[in-house]
Amino acid sequence: MNRKKFIGFVAGIPLLVIILIIIILISERERSGISRGAAYKSAALLLSDRESCEKLLADQELEYFSEKEKSHWYVKYMNYLYAWGYLDIEKTPAAKETAEGFLTYEDAENLAEALVPGSGETVHKGGKKQKEQIPSGQWWDLYEVLRKELDGEGKITEVEVLLYGTPANIKTAPAWTAYTSGGSFGFEGISLDSYIDWEVKLLVKGGEIIALKEGVTDSVTYKNVWLTSGEGDTFRIYVGSVMRSFPLEASLGQESEFANNIADVSLKRGRLQKVTLKKKKITGKVLAVKEDSIEVEGYGSLKLDKDFKVYRLYGQLEEKSISDILVGYDIQEFVVAHGRLSAAILVREFDAKSLRVLLMNTNYQSIFHPEVTLSAQSGLSLSYGEERVEIPPGAEVIINASDERLKDGRIVVSPLEASDSVSVNSINRSYGTPYYEGTIEIRKEPEGLLLINELYLESYLTKVVPSEMPDNYEKEALKAQAVCARTYAYRQIQGNTYSQYGAHVDDSTRFQVYNNLNPGVKTEEAVRETYGKLLFYQETPIEAFYFSTSCGHTTDGSLWGSDPALYPYLDGSLLQESRGVLNLSTNSDFDEFIKNKDYPSYDSSFPMYRWETTVTNRQLEEEITEVGSILNITVTERGVGGIVKKLRVEGSDGVMTINGESQARAKLGNKYMTITKKDGGLMKNFDSLPSAYLSIENAGVDDNNITTFRIYGGGYGHGAGMSQNGAQAMAKEGKGYEDILKFFYYGSEVREAEASKE
Repeated sequence: MNRKKFIGFVAGIPLLVIILIIIILISERERSGISRGAAYKSAALLLSDRESCEKLLADQELEYFSEKEKSHWYVKYMNYLYAWGYLDIEKTPAAKETAEGFLTYEDAENLAEALVPGSGETVHKGGKKQKEQIPSGQWWDLYEVLRKELDGEGKITEVEVLLYGTPANIKTAPAWTAYTSGGSFGFEGISLDSYIDWEVKLLVKGGEIIALKEGVTDSVTYKNVWLTSGEGDTFRIYVGSVMRSFPLEASLGQESEFANNIADVSLKRGRLQKVTLKKKKITGKVLAVKEDSIEVEGYGSLKLDKDFKVYRLYGQLEEKSISDILVGYDIQEFVVAHGRLSAAILVREFDAKSLRVLLMNTNYQSIFHPEVTLSAQSGLSLSYGEERVEIPPGAEVIINASDERLKDGRIVVSPLEASDSVSVNSINRSYGTPYYEGTIEIRKEPEGLLLINELYLESYLTKVVPSEMPDNYEKEALKAQAVCARTYAYRQIQGNTYSQYGAHVDDSTRFQVYNNLNPGVKTEEAVRETYGKLLFYQETPIEAFYFSTSCGHTTDGSLWGSDPALYPYLDGSLLQESRGVLNLSTNSDFDEFIKNKDYPSYDSSFPMYRWETTVTNRQLEEEITEVGSILNITVTERGVGGIVKKLRVEGSDGVMTINGESQARAKLGNKYMTITKKDGGLMKNFDSLPSAYLSIENAGVDDNNITTFRIYGGGYGHGAGMSQNGAQAMAKEGKGYEDILKFFYYGSEVREAEASKE
């Protein structure tokens, strides 16, 4: 190289460095900005949510973006801001270039002023600077000001989670879906892929990420994950709801050691650092499930690890929740580490062979008892801790909260002879002192003693069916009732309502009345002849609702404000062979129907098919206190079959709406009224109306300024599912129990319990 060229080369180096610095600064400046689409999304979520923005876009006739651009993620958010006047279409054109360009100081100021007048002053720039892009940090500072003004309910929250998947590493993931330890989120318009296997801080609203606030650490440990074998030199972990594959390095162990175990898996920058296997397992019947502990028979109450997991292995591998651990069953294994339960592994489906029932006190007012008195003709066996003692035949044992035998928390009582029952002499039922098959478990709680009766489901049903349907009814009706009761119990076992106390249901009307009447021969035969039978809709046991008597028409699944699509088998129909549907949505049509006492129906011969009563405004005002003196009451909305959904109550001090059948019955019913049944019989001392199939007439005001309302009604009960008296009438006509059930639960099928699938 000659001297001249060398001098030129050396002189050019500083210039090259300066150019590189400028490029770096420009690139850094660009990276520090925020796209308009992302900023407008965050603004829209201050006011609404993703689903509402999507609905507005779908419903709105006016279109801002062109047809070819409507599929972009940011369109729904910008559309929301245009529609409500927060963005000016002239200043901010609806175009891809706008949305994907950087937010400027001017853009930020205009949007902030539209959202919260006066807030845009903090980012005001004069002259040419207003066209410059605003740094992302400055936008988020402004956003916090807007958030304080517009998110008073605190629906936008900050969460710290482990990010373990996006479509970048989970090929089956839907677009813009992030899998985290806090659940799945959408992350439209946000760059997250480089933070996989990081602990991150996110700003979220509902199921959508607004911003990545901070990458907290790239050293993470996935706790208590399920390991399985992979392909080649890999193994897989099931974390959250996705499967991840990792290379198996020799230093970490052998594949055969990993498969089908629980482990803690530690990573640094996405690379495996350590796999800690947890192989100690215990099994046993679950006696109680609480928020922070699980009691397992033979092991006592064990605390849960902070990252306790539940996995279902049968069928398709799936992470479940603690509420899926069923008390009274030993269908799961528990993984133990450091004296705590790390995970529960559900290894097989439950068979619904047994049930645990909380026995309430005499008047069904409480599940707690101050003292318990027990006996059995054959004598009793009491087991507590390591002790077992026998009580002589017929002798009573009295247990209260201070009993030393409760020092370990429970006593299990059973008759000395398996064919005998335990009498609970401290409880009284309609037929006297109740007695129970199976075992009685006495648990000590701070509020008092709990009594839990554990018995076979089929034995339970022999006591439920006669408590819900008279034993002198036709056997096919009793068989229909038995299948309903079994299906209902099956669902309640899965519901785990009383899992913290180690039970599935109680014995009151909140579930199914149990052991209030002695079973008869016909009832026992009905249960035995339908052994194991459940009602299914497709592959799932149904919600087998039932009630006493219809008004001639049932209602659909919207009865309690639910989406009727959740209960397709509850469609509402006439109780006639044709199974038709009447339009009873107007008051005039329903009035004509309900006043016809002889309208043909399976239930029409029963006294509660039609009823009527009167009530005064003064009586109603004891319960309805919000409107002053009641002047008038009108049904403003009816559901399928004419059932009341909304009542309008007009008073001297205002107007109110009563929503739902249960509230309508409770508010209009009172202890003063006398209900006259179809056969002329009278009902008194009822605080609630028999049903919400009713019409109301204002009978006028008397000389004492008292308004009387006449109520015409029909049926007894909520009106969804099977009418028990309708079933009885159908059975008398010769119909079998399966035909009866298919009539009331449209599209359902009677099958064995073992056919249940989730």
